[in-house]
Amino acid sequence: MSSHRKINGATPQLDFAYAMNIFRIPLLLALICVAAMHQLCGGWVASALAQPRGAFADDEKSNIAVFRSSSPSVVNITTVTNERNLFSLDVFEGPQGTGSGFIWDERGHVVTNFHVIQGASAARVILFDQSEWQATLVGAYADRDLAVLRIQAPRDKLKAIMIGTSRDLVAGQRVYAIGNPFGLDQTLTVGIISALNREIQSVTRRTIRGVIQTDAAINSGNSGGPLLDSAGRLIGVNIAIYSPSGASAGIGLAILVDEVNRLAPTLIHDGKITRPAFGIRPALPQVHAALRLPKGLAVVGVVPRSPADITGIKPFLRGPRGEIIAGDIITAMQGKPVATLDEFLDVIERHQAGDTITVTVLRAGAAVELSV
Repeated sequence: MSSHRKINGATPQLDFAYAMNIFRIPLLLALICVAAMHQLCGGWVASALAQPRGAFADDEKSNIAVFRSSSPSVVNITTVTNERNLFSLDVFEGPQGTGSGFIWDERGHVVTNFHVIQGASAARVILFDQSEWQATLVGAYADRDLAVLRIQAPRDKLKAIMIGTSRDLVAGQRVYAIGNPFGLDQTLTVGIISALNREIQSVTRRTIRGVIQTDAAINSGNSGGPLLDSAGRLIGVNIAIYSPSGASAGIGLAILVDEVNRLAPTLIHDGKITRPAFGIRPALPQVHAALRLPKGLAVVGVVPRSPADITGIKPFLRGPRGEIIAGDIITAMQGKPVATLDEFLDVIERHQAGDTITVTVLRAGAAVELSV
């Protein structure tokens, strides 16, 4: 049976001459347009010839060299946290966040910010070659927003970052930040040191001093990544940005490498930072203000048989009739003025148990130097 539809008993046939007349006019117009374009353009147009680039500029060569030498030491860190299903009560791992870090040594130690792994139940480290490794927490020091992780990766995958110094930094020198902003791994940004000796509060509300300010673009996910000098040496650990929008506004902050180099080996060895005991209880700021005391740290308690007690530091006391008996006010340590508990702890944390430090106290209106 034929599949053609019949009209009045007859099968309609295609009129090829009519069809050709329908398409002839548009085809003719298209040919006329092509010919007109050919005349206007002076013939058919070929692809443009690419020109050789030539040598890179000196600053480009520096950027490339720093990235090639340092990027294998930079890692991407992803964290997860345990969550519970509200209906089944099953516990499962959910993504928490991402950050950056860098390889400290060939034993697999990775340095990052404490706030990158804070509250996480697990962390994974992604290396330069995109291999992924489960990380364990070695130690953390929240007061300085530092943490050390460890991965069990082969040594040939672990290129330790080159360590520099921060005591000779100057505003205006070029710096590089490598990290994983918004999860975009191995991102390089370039800037300068905008200022030195900035301050920022850690997650424990302790003040971190001597912070580097840079205009190199630092965004969410850069935290824990390295700040490098033009020689590719580590000079800081990116920690935060100042921004009303949450994106980079040209004000990035980094912890000094000298501070990192002082704390990281202790965290690797001991798993924590142990502050040497001094043995005093300082007055609260509001008590100090209420008593209208001179600038310094008023001592309101001394631990028996502590270094402060053995040295003879005298605390403020209350007399039998309720009067205040003046004690010592610590005004300087190691020749550095001390006015707050934060400044006091900064000095203590830079020494080991058994060290002797010079403490200046104000006693009965006179400055007295003590060796503690």
